[in-house]
Amino acid sequence: MTAPAPAPAPSMEPPSGQPQTHFTIAVDSDHKATEFRPLSISSPHMRAFHLAWLSLFSCFFSTFSIPPLLPIIRQDLHLTDADVGYAGIASFAGSIFSRLTMGPACDLLGPRIASASLSLFTAPVVLSTSLISTPQSFIFLRFLIGFSLANFVSSQFWMSSMFSSSVVDRTCQRSRSRVGQCRVRLHVPSVTAWRVAYVLPATFQAVMAVMVLAFGQDLPDRKYKRSRITGSKDKDNFFEVLFHGLTNYRGWILGLTYGFCFGVELTTDNIIAQYFYNRFNVNIQTAGAIAASFGVANCVSRPAGGILSDKMGRRFGMRGRLWSLWVVQNVAGLLSVLLGRVNSLVGSVIVMCSFSLFVQAASGLTFGVVPFVSKRSLGVISGMTGSGGTVGAVVTQLLLFSGSNTFSTEKGISLMGLMMLISTLPLTFIYFPQWGGTFCRPSVQPDFCHGDYHMIP
Repeated sequence: MTAPAPAPAPSMEPPSGQPQTHFTIAVDSDHKATEFRPLSISSPHMRAFHLAWLSLFSCFFSTFSIPPLLPIIRQDLHLTDADVGYAGIASFAGSIFSRLTMGPACDLLGPRIASASLSLFTAPVVLSTSLISTPQSFIFLRFLIGFSLANFVSSQFWMSSMFSSSVVDRTCQRSRSRVGQCRVRLHVPSVTAWRVAYVLPATFQAVMAVMVLAFGQDLPDRKYKRSRITGSKDKDNFFEVLFHGLTNYRGWILGLTYGFCFGVELTTDNIIAQYFYNRFNVNIQTAGAIAASFGVANCVSRPAGGILSDKMGRRFGMRGRLWSLWVVQNVAGLLSVLLGRVNSLVGSVIVMCSFSLFVQAASGLTFGVVPFVSKRSLGVISGMTGSGGTVGAVVTQLLLFSGSNTFSTEKGISLMGLMMLISTLPLTFIYFPQWGGTFCRPSVQPDFCHGDYHMIP
């Protein structure tokens, strides 16, 4: 029996019949990069990577500059516990709508225009934070600022358009979506004139939007066309793209899973500084520094989740990706249960840091599956999954930390862990005919090709 011919090596030149554009990085037949060079700024692939993570950096910087300052803002605006809880819910609610619409916007307009437009819209809102004077205006502004979190969807879509499936997950996770949050938690709490502090994130966000428009491009060949993404000759309209995404049950399950990893992460960001400030009587600077340690882990843990997903995918296929996600998220749930039951400051910090590593790695592992769900509606699936994260944040914030609960914050944290454990069960129902699922083998040949799917490298 004749052995199959080896796959051709990635090329730095486009295939015949295509414009002879030279790339300084290895590319595949679609001109997508097959290698990742984080220290390079070569155009267009690595330039898009750096523009994407910096733009996302600025949006997270803006959104999460508020929670560390809540003790000061509460005194100035006379906020009640209920006001603080509703403001957190409003922030996540705004993100739900924006993430749902960002997916189709990326599919139809391209990630560059979608991302920059959103940043330019929300930057003035961030700046106006310095002018608020009532609890109602504070809640409304948090709702509008929450829109900027949809930049995450455009970032994921952009990386999927620039990098091949063999490296795209690693690239997406290394876009450092939370470095902005880490830094703002470390430095902003020391600023007593909190109103002036918001000039910096608003300006940063606007500058990055202009840079994305001026220096970025949607695809290696510059022009965005849906036919280049999907490989189809006919251009899908908005409703076809939306329909194919919304009717894919895998997207809904991943949205639920993401809701109780990234959503829990967002909720923890909102409450953790206040939790340590109230329960262990630390000062605001110490509480901010402790909360920063939760975000700092994201620089390592989320990329690690993406790398683990890639390695497990290469060795065990889709089953390896799903099982690794299930295990990591369950460990995170158990650590959340434990965090609410630890009574010492040192023990709580240790458990919180461990919890941070696993819950953020679970977010990376979730998006290790997303690019394989639908080739036709990648933006919609990314938007559904991303919106699931904010829906999960709204649910946990409303049910457990809204300020009107009869139980303590520490009990709410433990209950949040139980919700995480339950949310992983539907992962067992995800099944791909050509790759199988958690327990089932593939039902068709591995080389089965359908326009709605990507193949595992």
